[in-house]
Amino acid sequence: MSAQPAVVPVIFTSPLENSDLELRVTVTASVPGESNHDVVARGVKPRAVEPRSVELRSGKGAFPRSARLLRHADFERVYKQGRRHFSASMTVFYWQRPQADVVVAKGPAAKPPVAPGLRIGFTVSRALGGAVQRNRMKRRLREAVRFTRPPAGPNADVVINPKKSLLTVDFTAVVNEVGRAFVVIKERLAGKTGTVAGTEQKSSGSRKPKA
Repeated sequence: MSAQPAVVPVIFTSPLENSDLELRVTVTASVPGESNHDVVARGVKPRAVEPRSVELRSGKGAFPRSARLLRHADFERVYKQGRRHFSASMTVFYWQRPQADVVVAKGPAAKPPVAPGLRIGFTVSRALGGAVQRNRMKRRLREAVRFTRPPAGPNADVVINPKKSLLTVDFTAVVNEVGRAFVVIKERLAGKTGTVAGTEQKSSGSRKPKA
């Protein structure tokens, strides 16, 4: 009886383009003339994959375009009229939008209303590094917002300014900081008092970092 081809699981790992996650793909290869026991794939070096400490929730669209702050004028308004929340790896600016901004517009010529809830933007200064470093900061912040943005948050505009330490801290810490900032914003805008993590103060004038 001829020997059955062996089935060898070969694992390849590669980083996703826009994420701190890692893609793990298993390819099944047949090796003719070998037994199914104690077979080692030639030329494939085993690579250990460290487990992630953050359990990611499935689905896309947790940070849609309607929830993003895009216009320069909106950023400036947050810097000049909003308040600030400080944490280890970022400074978070926020400003509560007037109720009139979220009223449904009527008529064909009416201006489109602003979507209710939080609108979030990022400002990453050139002083924090080159294009590669700045883009990685933005990717980390976007992912953290996807996991923590409340679906029914207050009507407010938020701008997150990262610090250089955002590049080196564990992604779990980034998620926790962004999530905590959203909790603080909700409590402050609701008029609640009490001790909260981080430091907050009224923003005075434009605090946009210099490019």
